[in-house]
Amino acid sequence: MTSAQPVVATVALVREPRASVLAAFQLVEDARYLGTERRPRRNRARRLVQRTVDSRRLARDLPV
Repeated sequence: MTSAQPVVATVALVREPRASVLAAFQLVEDARYLGTERRPRRNRARRLVQRTVDSRRLARDLPV
C-alpha cells in the first residue's frame, strides 16, 4: 500500500444510535409530555383540601 491510496475503515465512521440512547431519549420526551398531566392531580388535591377546610370552618361557625 502506498500513501496515495486511501485507508479503508473497517468500522463504519457513522454509527447507528444504540437502543439505550434511543430509550433514554424516549424517557426524557415522555417525562416532558406526561409531566403536564400532574397539574390536574394537584388541582384535584387542592380542591379536596379546600373542601375539607371549608367544611371545618362551616362546622366551627354553626351553633351546635
